[in-house]
Amino acid sequence: MLPREKLKSLVRRHEEVERLLCDPAVLSDMKRMNSLNRERTQLVPLVEAVHRLEDVERRIREDEEALDDPELGPLAREELPELQSEREGLEKELRLLLLPKDPNDDKNTILEIRAGTGGEEAALFAADLFRMYSRYAEKRGWRVELMTMSEASAGGLKEVIALVTGQRVYSSLKHESGVHRVQRVPATEAQGRIHTSTATVAVLPEAEDVDLVIDEKELKIDIAASGGPGGQGVNTTNSAVQITHLPTGMIVKCQDERSQLKNKAKALKVLRSRLLDIEREKQADQVRDERRGMVKGGDRSEKIRTYNFPQNRLTDHRIGLTLYELDRVVEGDLDQLVAALGSWHQAQELQHQDGSGLGAGAL
Repeated sequence: MLPREKLKSLVRRHEEVERLLCDPAVLSDMKRMNSLNRERTQLVPLVEAVHRLEDVERRIREDEEALDDPELGPLAREELPELQSEREGLEKELRLLLLPKDPNDDKNTILEIRAGTGGEEAALFAADLFRMYSRYAEKRGWRVELMTMSEASAGGLKEVIALVTGQRVYSSLKHESGVHRVQRVPATEAQGRIHTSTATVAVLPEAEDVDLVIDEKELKIDIAASGGPGGQGVNTTNSAVQITHLPTGMIVKCQDERSQLKNKAKALKVLRSRLLDIEREKQADQVRDERRGMVKGGDRSEKIRTYNFPQNRLTDHRIGLTLYELDRVVEGDLDQLVAALGSWHQAQELQHQDGSGLGAGAL
């Protein structure tokens, strides 16, 4: 059942926002006007769906009243199943629109990729994943800014951290966190045996200063010569910055820029996002304890996906999705995967919503 009173209150709020946006006092206050415009943008899809539902329900009532009419009855019986199906679809759409919005969805993202088990092949896989996400970002019109990179032999990566900026970056990438597994024949494998390696991906919403305040007294900042490729100017200045967060022992190093100040700013950005993610994980753990068995935890220690190159197969183990289009996926074609993950998580939220009695008080 839909929470009708809540829907009515949101429709009334939309009408109020529309009136306010015509008020000269509001129009002269840019900050308030922008805030109301954002609220209006969020309310419009819900209000339009409510009006469509009201229209469908009116037509259903008219058809039900006409069932005993000799002339209109046959037409009503023919039309009713289609209208009832349309009503079910609109009710589902409204339940989705009523789901709590993730406040981080519109934020930029700190993307961290690290080689796991598998030695050189794991490092090559980490490089492949970074290339995959970079291609996806390019297709979406996002910007990828490298923050720190630790290279391995043969073109692999031990670790790479990047800031991805653009429209709804975190909303698209937030389900990528976890252990990614690859199955393929390494170039150095003479007998053609398939090897299994892993890499870990962490997707953190970019933390703003207002999200988390770090006490400077809790930081140990060390300056050293950058460890870039030999012969480059990056080696000649003490620009690499390593920050240790003393309460947690967390260490962040940044050496991508020649400027010490820029490296410090980047390192602080990564540190702030990691610390904020720890706080968010604590809150999520409390929610998962209450909802365990209803919604999967998605813990980062879980293997979330397998990339099987010999079979051109990708399997996401959380949602049971298998695609035989791995060649396209690794080139950055992630839209189908991202959409499927988003729909699955929405379905889990709907299941929890229905089970928590959200429909109480509905008409």
